[in-house]
Amino acid sequence: MSTAGQAMATATARLRAAGVADPARDARILLAHAARIDAVRVTLIAPEDLTPDIAERFEQLIALRAVHVPVSHLVGERAFYGRRFKVSRDVLDPRPETETLIEAALAEPFDRVLDLGVGSGCVLVTLLAERKQATGLGVDISEAACLQASANAVLHGVAARADIRVSDWFENVSGQFDLIVSNPPYIALSEMAGLSDEVRRHEPEIALTDGGDGLGAYRRIAAGLGGHLAPHGRVLVEIGPTQGAAVRALLVSAGLGGVQILPDLDGRDRVVCGHAR
Repeated sequence: MSTAGQAMATATARLRAAGVADPARDARILLAHAARIDAVRVTLIAPEDLTPDIAERFEQLIALRAVHVPVSHLVGERAFYGRRFKVSRDVLDPRPETETLIEAALAEPFDRVLDLGVGSGCVLVTLLAERKQATGLGVDISEAACLQASANAVLHGVAARADIRVSDWFENVSGQFDLIVSNPPYIALSEMAGLSDEVRRHEPEIALTDGGDGLGAYRRIAAGLGGHLAPHGRVLVEIGPTQGAAVRALLVSAGLGGVQILPDLDGRDRVVCGHAR
């Protein structure tokens, strides 16, 4: 029987050999999950022997991480804008760069928000949690994603203000919104082969690529804005770092004013925003 510290050191070496980017962090998170404790307490149990059931759970988790199953899928959640969101292989993992969209959305007031491609619900749920008076609609073509988003809406206490439904973009959407947001699939089909195994093999392809040039979703969004964006309403869409000019042109062509490209914390183009004239 090994101590928790020894098991974590062995696991770290195994993950490093498997090419995992941050093996020590992942080993610590997975040991905490196996032991059902908070990750900050792992150092406290390091001198203690692992019980057989914890050791077995830890071994299974490390074996899966070694073949690049994402940590979020193994523990079933991912942090986003100060909250923990339940995730699965049916939805795109919430990512820190998407917080750029959240900050931009919260910079001005809104009462009624539409999230196109709701996925895990991290964007819609966060916006409703931060704006207690707001209501919102989240749509996704994936029924599994809608179920995941609904669960996260319940988890964070906004389910009464969130309508989540299956829709192919605007197909099942009615009414107008003073804020429309989206983090759509924007990776070109030709770029898919260059993604990491973790992303390409374990996240839903439909949430990653439009199967074309990566701009298909923005064309669909731009085409539907006229009937659903309230007077003076805002649109914010996340983009890939090379797509700013193209997406800006689409929103300008759709009649939006004040169209800007906003950078993320790494200085890369990340969000295009505009407003109804």
